[in-house]
Amino acid sequence: RFISKSFYSNQKDLIGAINTFAVLWGLGVVLVTRKQQKELTKARKRTQEEEENNKVISAVKSQLEVQVAERTAELTKQKEELEQTLNELKSAQTQLVQSEKMASLGELTAGIAHEIQNPLNFVNNFSDINSELIDEMVTEAQNGNIDEAKLIADDIKQNNQKIAFHGKRADAIVKSMLQHSRKNTGQKEPSDVNALCDEYIRLSYHGLRAKDKSFNAEFKTDFDETIGKINIVPQDIGRVLLNLFNNAFYAVNKPSDSLKGENYKPQVSVTTKKYNSPSGAGGIQIIVKDNGDGIPQNIVDKIFQPFFTTKPTGSGTGLGLSLSYDIIKAHGGEITINTTEGAGSEFIIQLPA
Repeated sequence: RFISKSFYSNQKDLIGAINTFAVLWGLGVVLVTRKQQKELTKARKRTQEEEENNKVISAVKSQLEVQVAERTAELTKQKEELEQTLNELKSAQTQLVQSEKMASLGELTAGIAHEIQNPLNFVNNFSDINSELIDEMVTEAQNGNIDEAKLIADDIKQNNQKIAFHGKRADAIVKSMLQHSRKNTGQKEPSDVNALCDEYIRLSYHGLRAKDKSFNAEFKTDFDETIGKINIVPQDIGRVLLNLFNNAFYAVNKPSDSLKGENYKPQVSVTTKKYNSPSGAGGIQIIVKDNGDGIPQNIVDKIFQPFFTTKPTGSGTGLGLSLSYDIIKAHGGEITINTTEGAGSEFIIQLPA
């Protein structure tokens, strides 16, 4: 405008347009620059926040690592303590199982001491009688009474047969005790279940009688003679039977007030018989029944659990039925119970033949 007025005058419209464009361009640059600065500020803020968050995360991570290390050490210690406690419990359980076996052996011994006394008394009495008869026979022979001497000899022979019978009875009782107390090999062998039941119900009864002279009960046996011998571990099945008989006699020994009275007669019975399962496999049943108080329905499901007992403290370990259950299961059998409170209990053992 000042240098070349003619040029300016001729190009005034173009120069005005350029000025307008320059102003608009300048405004655009300012706006873009401000936007970029804002974005840059936001980016710097985000970076700072991320750095701060990273610092916080790092601090929390370090704290968590310390806590995890402490918790791991605590859990490791607890694990070691639990393992030690478990080992102690296993040891205690082993001792209790052995104690239960020894307790049953003690009860068996008491019964045997009483049971063996009867045949020994017979042996001693008939021996004394035979000594007297021999003296009489010698006297009659010296007097020439041969017929009388022969009659006395017959009496001596009959007495000797009775001595032999009761001697074998005593021998069978001792063998039963030795079989019960000897180390269990776990080997099955053909065994007479009827003989086992008959032996152990007598020993159980006399064992209780040895501890309580006032106790009296009737015990009955009903055996299926066609069963024959089956493969079992006799020591183990003997322990099961002894435990069931002991529990049965215990149940009828101290009945509740509702059962007491002149008409109540304590009774325990054992029955053996054959049975056929739905699959067609044959087996035998051993049924031990008593007319005691029965078992309340709310605890029936617990009686085979280890250490569960309804007896007073010190009267039982609560392992008898648990061990019995395991023994029967190991034989491939079943043990069940039918009970009515106030009307007695019935334990049913099923063993494969």
